[in-house]
Amino acid sequence: MPDTNAAPNEPTDAPPGELPPLDIVSLDDDADFGEFIVSMLSSDGHTVRAVETPDALRSACEQRMPDVVLLDMNMGVHSGESVLGEIRARWPKLCVIVVTGYPSMDSMRQTFKQDVFDYITKPFSNDDMRRVLAQAADAFALGQRPQDRLRAELGRQIRMARTERGWTLRELSTTSSVSVSQLSSIERGTHLPSLESLLAIADALGQTPSAWLGAAGF
Repeated sequence: MPDTNAAPNEPTDAPPGELPPLDIVSLDDDADFGEFIVSMLSSDGHTVRAVETPDALRSACEQRMPDVVLLDMNMGVHSGESVLGEIRARWPKLCVIVVTGYPSMDSMRQTFKQDVFDYITKPFSNDDMRRVLAQAADAFALGQRPQDRLRAELGRQIRMARTERGWTLRELSTTSSVSVSQLSSIERGTHLPSLESLLAIADALGQTPSAWLGAAGF
């Protein structure tokens, strides 16, 4: 007979699901490209705003924060690197995907140092863009309700902290007095812990709940 007291299987990363509708701002000084990206992504159900200057990008983000910024790095008088630096200073958690027709190893190294999610080269296909956006949506939990993002991020943070200690779910359960089944559900992002459970888990792992909530954008 199976051991009913054994801990359930450790959660594994699920494959990315269907791409949800995203709010996207594209900065490119080429108006024709702006029209193209709006047409292409709008047909997939996304909300897309195309802007041609850094000031317009800034205004768009202040008006309504997007899920993703598509950033051209070669814009003539405007520096893509400078825009990226401002984005990171003002909105450090905003997902940025660099789009350019003139990539180089040096420029790629420099942009990735500033924490961009990915780099896509013109010309690209619809499938190329869909793939990158799907990966970004999965990595950043984009297109979800705030409570969905909170569940997913808390689960990820708790799983990471537990893994760093080399603990199993059973060991975390013993230390926190939260059941194995509840911990497994929390780590999978299917259950939002109560405040009492969250404090107990954080205390057991030597972590602060405020850091986890901050990582989730709360």
